[in-house]
Amino acid sequence: MSNLRAIAIPHSGAESVLATNKVIRNTYMLLSMTLLFSAATAAAAVALKLPHPGLVVTLVGYFGLLFATTKLRNSAWGLLSVFALTGFMGYTLGPIVSHYLGLPNGGQTVMMAMTGTAAIFLGLSAYALTTRKDFSFMGGFLMVGILLAFLAGLAAIFFEIPALSLTVSAAFVLLMSGLILYETSNIIHGGETNYVMATVTLFVSIFNLFTSLLHLLGFMNSSD
Repeated sequence: MSNLRAIAIPHSGAESVLATNKVIRNTYMLLSMTLLFSAATAAAAVALKLPHPGLVVTLVGYFGLLFATTKLRNSAWGLLSVFALTGFMGYTLGPIVSHYLGLPNGGQTVMMAMTGTAAIFLGLSAYALTTRKDFSFMGGFLMVGILLAFLAGLAAIFFEIPALSLTVSAAFVLLMSGLILYETSNIIHGGETNYVMATVTLFVSIFNLFTSLLHLLGFMNSSD
């Protein structure tokens, strides 16, 4: 009996490792595809000089598609919903990028934001994957921090407070960096087994990280 048990435990562990590796592989594959699709949508919005849809449409579209993706995450429709969500976010990003491209040294600002986003994401992901540290303890802090930063961001828009807006952008850089560590760790340790939702979390992290860096770098360049 003890021999059978000794054989069964490693087999179960091997299956767990294989399942985790599959989630990681599928997540990064889908994430790459959605990033390319979102970039193409943003580029189209820039080329066509499409206007920004506005705060209300952006929030309704984002949360509506996020809700749909969450509901459909275990079906093939979930993949379609992911591309709808990331494509919509790419469309909202286009006019923002157009604005910065129109500023002095705008092209350099956009490229610096892209490079910084890629470096942070790849560096933090590699760190979480190689060290396999458990960052689950960050969950509560990140949830509260993101909610407070989101509300502060809305206040900065409605009351037109540039200093608060910059503070929110700086906070989001830190929070999204933490979210990348948290979600990557969550996948590694089996806390997230659905690659659709893992993709959405990482995509949103990258999106907010890029827009926050763009805002901060744009302000720095305009102050020169």
